[in-house]
Amino acid sequence: MWLGRCIRERRGRQLGHSLRSAKLTLLCLALTLVVLRGTIGAGQFGTPEQDLNQIRFRLRRPLVDTTSSSSSNAQDDGVEDPPRDPSQPYSLGPKISDWDEQRSEWLRRHPDRPSFVGPNKPRALLVTGSSPKPCENPVGDHYLLKSIKNKIDYCRVHGIEIFYNMALLDDEMAGFWAKLPLIRSLLLAHPEVEFLWWMDSDAMFTDLAFELPWERYAPYNLVMHGWNEMVYDDRNWIGLNTGSFLLRNCQWSLDLLDAWAPMGPKGKIRIEAGKVLTAFLKDRPVFEADDQSAMVYLLVTQRDRWAEKVYLESAYYLHGYWGIIVDRYEEMIENYHPGLGDHRWPLVTHFVGCKPCGKFGDYPVERCLKQMDRAFNFGDNQVLQMYGFTHKSLASRRVKRIRNETSSPLDVKDDLGLLHPAFKATKRIPSPWQSWS
Repeated sequence: MWLGRCIRERRGRQLGHSLRSAKLTLLCLALTLVVLRGTIGAGQFGTPEQDLNQIRFRLRRPLVDTTSSSSSNAQDDGVEDPPRDPSQPYSLGPKISDWDEQRSEWLRRHPDRPSFVGPNKPRALLVTGSSPKPCENPVGDHYLLKSIKNKIDYCRVHGIEIFYNMALLDDEMAGFWAKLPLIRSLLLAHPEVEFLWWMDSDAMFTDLAFELPWERYAPYNLVMHGWNEMVYDDRNWIGLNTGSFLLRNCQWSLDLLDAWAPMGPKGKIRIEAGKVLTAFLKDRPVFEADDQSAMVYLLVTQRDRWAEKVYLESAYYLHGYWGIIVDRYEEMIENYHPGLGDHRWPLVTHFVGCKPCGKFGDYPVERCLKQMDRAFNFGDNQVLQMYGFTHKSLASRRVKRIRNETSSPLDVKDDLGLLHPAFKATKRIPSPWQSWS
């Protein structure tokens, strides 16, 4: 009797303990769901199904989000740069007034690094780059890879050095303006380079056989695709393009960068400068100051200072707007040939407004990516043909053989002559076999 009562009391205590534990577990679960909902966010319509979809989406990409956040916000040393004094005018760096003299002396002391590698062939450095963060649109990284591969191919064929940048050198000059601090740093670090060639990451070479007419630019320090009438007479903000341009390594160029940069600092300065540019330039929309509009403004308002050394090139496509090019590739293949560089076979196809690395552009992303594939394959065919292949079509990644194998491969000449082109300048150095003979 006594034993049965003890057992019943013990079971009652165990049951009560279990009920309290269950209540506590349910309370913790409810609090967890509340925290997750508040942290991850409700669904689009606040329904459980939408909440679950949101949670799945967020938890599926923790590495990407963490990487983006850390790369954009974290400082490696834990110390942030002191903010710039807004009362002081913005500067790219210490004022340099004798760069031509410094550079001439450096070149004199380093005869093995001449600024010209041929009679009319300046030593050139092609500069491009992209954000240090992964693309917001994941497929964008693949197209950045295609773009740099394309540029490397052109530079390799034409004996041009290349520099790819992924660092924001000055937080003040993000966006359109990030190229200016980089360009200045490279000019000063590479006195052996005669011309720096800037090219946006969304531009591709589509005529790999075209060699720039370097002798034409002997009297000039800045070469951009554009038209004198549109710039100087119409003051049109698209009268030139700064997505692909040549800049000589000289004092004049450093002075130009110093005059160009003050509209670039982000925030109030860039916003107010944008209003000035919109009011001054023809058909310019209302948005913050950009480097292209600022260049047109400089050339028009300070024409006496800069215009004499600026060449606006329109004889070939140093920059070619993709919208009027890409649908004509098949026509070009049928009627023309590489080496022309102009509307018949454009040197550069520039995908202005596409922004393949971002989530939002001025054009549908599907259209942009499709046409970027076509542009890449159009240029890549000129590389593959050196080795006896071509893409099956401009829309295909697959290739086909166009030349039979031979037991005398050195006797085979590639159609475009790009394997060993005459314009690929190299210094004459005795062969080791000649030295030993």
